[in-house]
Amino acid sequence: MKIALVLDAILPVKNYGGTERVVWALGHELFRLGHQVTFMLHKGSSCPFGRLVELDLSKSIGSQIPEDIDIVHFQDTAFLADLQKPYVVTINGNKDFDDIPRNAIFVSRNHAERYGHRSFVYNGLDWDEYGPVNLTKPRKGFHFLGKAAWRVKNVRGAIRITQHVKGATLEVLGGYRLNLKMGFRLTLDPRIHFHGMVDNVRKKKIIEQSSGLIFPVLWHEPFGLCLTESLYYGAPVFGTRMGSLPEIITSDVGWLCDNEEQIADYLNTHPFFSPQQCHDYAVELFNARKMAEEYVKKYEQVLNGDTLL
Repeated sequence: MKIALVLDAILPVKNYGGTERVVWALGHELFRLGHQVTFMLHKGSSCPFGRLVELDLSKSIGSQIPEDIDIVHFQDTAFLADLQKPYVVTINGNKDFDDIPRNAIFVSRNHAERYGHRSFVYNGLDWDEYGPVNLTKPRKGFHFLGKAAWRVKNVRGAIRITQHVKGATLEVLGGYRLNLKMGFRLTLDPRIHFHGMVDNVRKKKIIEQSSGLIFPVLWHEPFGLCLTESLYYGAPVFGTRMGSLPEIITSDVGWLCDNEEQIADYLNTHPFFSPQQCHDYAVELFNARKMAEEYVKKYEQVLNGDTLL
């Protein structure tokens, strides 16, 4: 199958990148499965395993897709206007739609159902890029992983929970001690450590020594790569029952509840989760091969004339 992957970005990503890492992993795994992959990306991109077409946003997308492509896979509905080729589009966030695009694929069952659809594929990552993990290191304190400037991610809630857990510390990955984007937030508590945006090396070093991800989100999380990344590094997840979390976090790899107080009370009992079990769970269920195989099924449905609902 000849597949075009379109993304409004430069790949491969060097530091932080959620959707970017997923799309790169998908393309690489499709190639390993024997498909011909064409990336349509911004200038500055490179790809050792597939064809690269420089994306020009001043031109129609339809005029830029190579003739030999069988199906086009988008991550953004803005590209769909003049398209003639068969396509699918992954919906990555919580968006307001007047009309859901045809052949939409969501990133969790809950995500799809909230839009009245059934089609979804879980995000997977190329765990080889993340490298081996030392699952025997002593673990202390907790971490928060995500864009802390987004109120719905609720870093403030994670801080409050930590402050109510005896002797706990919190490593905030993706946020800063002084944040003016949230009005004015200055966290003075010395138990809360801010690391800003981190690359994989720094992320690995911190999370493989963490007792768990504190993630009391206030919105319906579509998927949450921070969940699977934390699990890969052997850290369980403690969060709210919002969006995809009840699908992804089982009782073997974390604990979910309805509010911050319940999370703090639970963590004060010093629950133990097996780092090896958390790691194995992420590797088995949220890998790039599994994701690519599921997307191939969706491509085949569309090429056979079916509409994804």
